[in-house]
Amino acid sequence: MAFVNSNGLNLCYEVFEAAEKRDPAPLILIRGLGTQMVQWPPAFIEYFTAAGLDVIVFDNRDVGESDKLDAAGVPDLMALLAAAEAGASFPVPYKLADMAQDVIGLMDALAIDKAHIWGMSLGGMVA
Repeated sequence: MAFVNSNGLNLCYEVFEAAEKRDPAPLILIRGLGTQMVQWPPAFIEYFTAAGLDVIVFDNRDVGESDKLDAAGVPDLMALLAAAEAGASFPVPYKLADMAQDVIGLMDALAIDKAHIWGMSLGGMVA
């Protein structure tokens, strides 16, 4: 595992290299809410490396070994739901767009111009 600075946060990531690379663009896998990169099944990663793709996994912000935004605290879910129901805006520590920028920052730090992106659950929205 290694770290890159992206969007002012340290993101933990790991690269799995294909033995015979068939595509210069790696596959970046993005996990769902609250899940860590270590939860990708090894056979899933091996499927893509065997097909000739490098695979990059990482911990989203606030998850696993990546930086936590503890100062932001945990939002009051009932207050958020009430505000949403009333059509009012409410403060959030970050948005999906910020998480997408984290992926772009990861790509920039690793000098990746193009990538295949695969997201699971929340990761699909980030992708």
